[in-house]
Amino acid sequence: MFQSKARITAIGSYVPERRLTNDELEKRVDTSDEWIVQRTGIKERRIAAKAEFTSDVAYKAVINLTESYHKSVEDVDMIIVCTFSPDFQTPSTASLVQAKLGIKNTGALDLNAACAGFAYGLHVANSLITSGLHKKILVIGAETLSKILDYEDRTTCILFGDGAGAVLVEYDEETPSFISYHMGSLGEKAKNLYCSNTANAMFEESITHNGKIVQNGREVYKWAVTTVPKGMKKVMEQASMPLNAVDWFVPHSANLKMIESICEKSGFPIEKTLYSLVEYGNTSAASIPLSFAIGVKEKKLKTGDTLLLYGFGGGLTHAGMLIKWSVPELAIEN
Repeated sequence: MFQSKARITAIGSYVPERRLTNDELEKRVDTSDEWIVQRTGIKERRIAAKAEFTSDVAYKAVINLTESYHKSVEDVDMIIVCTFSPDFQTPSTASLVQAKLGIKNTGALDLNAACAGFAYGLHVANSLITSGLHKKILVIGAETLSKILDYEDRTTCILFGDGAGAVLVEYDEETPSFISYHMGSLGEKAKNLYCSNTANAMFEESITHNGKIVQNGREVYKWAVTTVPKGMKKVMEQASMPLNAVDWFVPHSANLKMIESICEKSGFPIEKTLYSLVEYGNTSAASIPLSFAIGVKEKKLKTGDTLLLYGFGGGLTHAGMLIKWSVPELAIEN
């Protein structure tokens, strides 16, 4: 098994001010607060301002990180922004974040693995640092999904929200965070969750070509509740650890019913699961770091805790990893 040399040393988060409640959505589409809560667990979601984009929420998450943990990012040598709702096709959102932060000597790239993006971003950061190529990396999960939603489609508009979470990953050979991982892709089922761009067909099948998120929720649900429990098992087998050694399970916050089913099938207690969907909805690549932030705020996450993360979504892609929580107690209260 590989030996990581990378440690997560700080986290930050940001969500827009505007709240979009289930009651408000009742006025837009054929739905109700009761219907949404029973099927998804979501009560509200945050919506970015008209002139607020993914680079803005990503930047604000990093500022929260620096202020909360008294960290400098001037010497960061790589910025990875995990998103599928970038400001532009080019330049990268990471380059815009670099400019906003004023970091002079750093690489910058966007990573698109949709709702599994943050887990993939952590994997890449761990690889770059463990290899010795980099020493200090910002991994940011950020989305402004409200800008690519069809608010006449109740199958998607009730689910998604905007927000960002960031972590700082640094070289540390003595107390690394990363223990094991597992990932995969099932591109054959990509049509079940997509957002169109230049192509108007996928595998020679026509698609809805409107630049908005399209989802076959039933098929994604079936895939996730079978794939994730198997992946969790593989992560633990690679670490040679039993599942009951995990202190907290932090899955992508897609849907509470989905998370409950994953916990039931894997045999993990839902009471030891962190999620951010109740107040923020499905924030795709931002959902796991936003769950971190909630765990810190509620004083659930403790230094030394073992966390099992699992991202899953568009692609269809998935990625899980076992980490040791190594972020110190907050220097200031948020």
